[in-house]
Amino acid sequence: MRGKGEGSIYRVPKDRTQPLKYWVAVVELPAGPDGKRRRKPIRSKSKTIVIEELRKLQQDKATAGGDLPTSSQTVEQWFRNWLTLTGREVAPNTLAGYRSTTLNHILPAIGGVNLSKLTPAHVRRVHDHVTDGLGLSSTTALLAHRVLSLGLKAAEREGRILRNPATLVDPPRKAVAELEALTLGEALDVLEHLKDEPLGARWATSLLTGARRGEVIGLERDRVAEDLDFSWQLQRVIWEHGCGGRCGKSRGADCPSRRHSFPADFEHRQIDGGLFWTRPKSKAGWRIIPLVDPLRGMLEQHLSFTEPNLWGLMFDLNGRPLDPDDDSARWRDVLKATGIEKDVHLHGLRHTAVDLLYLAGVDEDLITQILGHSTRAMSRSYRSKADRARMLTAMESMSSLFSRPVEGTPQAVAE
Repeated sequence: MRGKGEGSIYRVPKDRTQPLKYWVAVVELPAGPDGKRRRKPIRSKSKTIVIEELRKLQQDKATAGGDLPTSSQTVEQWFRNWLTLTGREVAPNTLAGYRSTTLNHILPAIGGVNLSKLTPAHVRRVHDHVTDGLGLSSTTALLAHRVLSLGLKAAEREGRILRNPATLVDPPRKAVAELEALTLGEALDVLEHLKDEPLGARWATSLLTGARRGEVIGLERDRVAEDLDFSWQLQRVIWEHGCGGRCGKSRGADCPSRRHSFPADFEHRQIDGGLFWTRPKSKAGWRIIPLVDPLRGMLEQHLSFTEPNLWGLMFDLNGRPLDPDDDSARWRDVLKATGIEKDVHLHGLRHTAVDLLYLAGVDEDLITQILGHSTRAMSRSYRSKADRARMLTAMESMSSLFSRPVEGTPQAVAE
């Protein structure tokens, strides 16, 4: 006999002369799309626990509008499905980042857990796996938290889980990491050294504009005139399995049916193989920057001494596009040849450009436009005559720093 308020609870086996295996409670749910009966069972050897869980599910059912998720998917099964679905909506390299974080940080920690049984404790388990288990930074744990939350948000939207447990846990804090930047004196030394470098104009473009790596190595000759047009960037896009992984290869690049796939609204132009021109991730990144000396002279000289390549790229190496990873390695060689021992990453040249613009007294709103740091969608009104005049003055102010001797630099010592 069931006690009052216990719902549908029964003993297994029903024959009380037989040893108890467990108690079962069942919550009736609306029929599925196919009209079949749907129920959510609870099992435990403790009748008290079954009653408590039944009441909790009945409350959840009422809160959720009369239905509950019945999926028995594991976290791994759901996230692999989610990666396939989200691949139609995000940029290829964004998807590659989601996949790497999922496979390396999320699934090893909680991949075998039933999706519907996830709790905040499981979310914290992912954090601990990244920081304590793998010895990685809290920034990496924060990234894992964000990807986990995105995947679970999709599961909640589809009714696979009642709520996203990642929203109930404070995300890890981002580790403090400051990229090294060049001082004005060091920047002058680098610029002097670049006069003898075959690709000196390439590095000078990063130093004197703060443009991102992909924007510079993807720059086309017809986008260099009175202004520099940074409306495209060069990226290496990850190959995907065209066979759905059935070939058994661990990397999509090794799949006989390898392919690239893009969301419908993702603007791209193929350069060669896995190299593509793509749009910057935000409209604020579609920048038009006035071209002034000394960079103007270096780019004009580069154009006059180099033959056009097949793709119309401003910079190439032996007639081939510059590979993004190799480009970063070559920057290390430039630093070494200049005698600078500081660990200034290539991306650190953006920080250098910001410092120099502030040093030149440039207004913050212009620094935002020149560097493309803003995250809001701008109307691109800075293309107007008035804004271009202000930007031109700003770029000339920064460039004038490179014509003045600075205390401690070779130029100042010579004088």
